[in-house]
Amino acid sequence: MRVVIGEDLFLLRDGLVRLLEAHGFEVVAAVASAPELLRALTELEPDVGIVDVRLPPSFTDDGLRVAIEARRARPGLPLLVLSQYVEQLYARELLADQAGGIGYLLKDRVFSDDAFADAVRAVAAGGTVLDPEVVSRLLAKRIRSGPLATLTPREREVLSLMAEGRSNAAIAARLFVTEKAVSKHAAGIFAKLDLALSEDDNRRVLAVLAYLGA
Repeated sequence: MRVVIGEDLFLLRDGLVRLLEAHGFEVVAAVASAPELLRALTELEPDVGIVDVRLPPSFTDDGLRVAIEARRARPGLPLLVLSQYVEQLYARELLADQAGGIGYLLKDRVFSDDAFADAVRAVAAGGTVLDPEVVSRLLAKRIRSGPLATLTPREREVLSLMAEGRSNAAIAARLFVTEKAVSKHAAGIFAKLDLALSEDDNRRVLAVLAYLGA
């Protein structure tokens, strides 16, 4: 599996290269700036890109803007954002892309090289991988108004876990309730958000994220 890395810090960039190569990935480019990253993502046609949010030249949101531009040039290009920050505006735009193959992890919450490698593979396969803290921050500013404000506290918990990509069974185990109860909460959530209920986990995650990005 061919990977492109965009990370400006040398030690972290080199560490990612070594980690991924140890897990059988082929790193075709490891670059330190947004312009280099865009060229690598669009010209080298990797199976997945790993992108930091804040890259040169501006060190603001260059990485995320490159990710969005690269997805426009190559629709469905799998991308895993790996950052210390949740950039609200561009994160919602990127995650709302219903082509799938998107992840967003926080650097200080990656605790295992095996788990990270699994996340990269999941994104490359078209899945959605989100850190719970990312979901919480994306939900936080929208939960106070509009349809989200009509959700009960339990529905908000279910929505947050749903947006992490968890199945009904996994949500039930996490909340110590039955799957039937989770299905009932999910039906209520989708009704209040005016979204079609789907048993396809990836589709329903993307539907929720599309709503959050609206």
